[in-house]
Amino acid sequence: MSAELDIFATAFSDVVTNVERVIRGKREAIELAVICLFAEGHLLVEDVPGLGKTTLARSLAASVNASSHRIQFTPDLLPSDITGTTVYNQRLGEFGFRPGPVFANLVIGDEINRASPKTQSALLEVMEERYVTVDGTRYPVPLPFMVVATQNPVDMDGTYALPEAQVDRFLMRLRLGYPSTEAELEILESRQVGRRVEDLSPVMRAEDVVTHSERTLSVHVAPALRRYIVDLVASTRRIPDVLRLGGSPRGSVALLRAVQVRAASTGREFATPDDVKALAAPVLAHRLVLSPETELKRVTAEDVVAEVLRAVPSPRRLIGV
Repeated sequence: MSAELDIFATAFSDVVTNVERVIRGKREAIELAVICLFAEGHLLVEDVPGLGKTTLARSLAASVNASSHRIQFTPDLLPSDITGTTVYNQRLGEFGFRPGPVFANLVIGDEINRASPKTQSALLEVMEERYVTVDGTRYPVPLPFMVVATQNPVDMDGTYALPEAQVDRFLMRLRLGYPSTEAELEILESRQVGRRVEDLSPVMRAEDVVTHSERTLSVHVAPALRRYIVDLVASTRRIPDVLRLGGSPRGSVALLRAVQVRAASTGREFATPDDVKALAAPVLAHRLVLSPETELKRVTAEDVVAEVLRAVPSPRRLIGV
């Protein structure tokens, strides 16, 4: 274990433990969210109301001493309400740019699929390029930059489906699910003693996130494992009777980065097929568009990813390890 990765593993554990003070019984989901943070990706948290989606996003923001803005998406929200706009300054006699809430290290997009598709698309450029273009001028957002968006299931009232191009820009999608009985009792106890997001103290600075992200790049991913990642994603493009749209090359890159961070979180200098298998569903499933026939059979994208994992040989089997 190298000294730098040892430092990263400790920092990773500190953030997870801090968030877990508020989000009870969901350690796996918290770890995935923190992996997304250090992989320099964006996170989409989807589930029914009341399961702590926004609390998870706020807890992650509270654990990092960085700028954060929350945007409550509503049907009447305009793109300029997110990116900012050019306004006339009477005192100076000139136009100036007034930045919108997207100019922050961590942007919480609450119920993102309640806004119109036009407003949702305002995030497309900044999520990919870390720049916002207003009136022909490009403005950089601060680094690190992460969008944590929450959304209710698409079949609920008042929601709009996110465009495929925007969904593909999220490195991961998480579903929290209902807590166990024990975890729900802990939630009630936490509320009784006043343990809230507002009580969390930061355990890391914004610049530390950038430094730690760079450390994870040193994790070795063997050529056979990189080929395994590409084969997994490519195989989703070859089942048109099941999928209308398979995984993109952006999905391959996202899976590689997430795998490196997961390995580094345990202090390992190398990634394994188990890292890929553990992250395949949260990184790839939301990028797949099911065919109508598949949806009628109540098959989920996660089911398709699980089948692909069973069908594509892993490097372990190929080299007889």
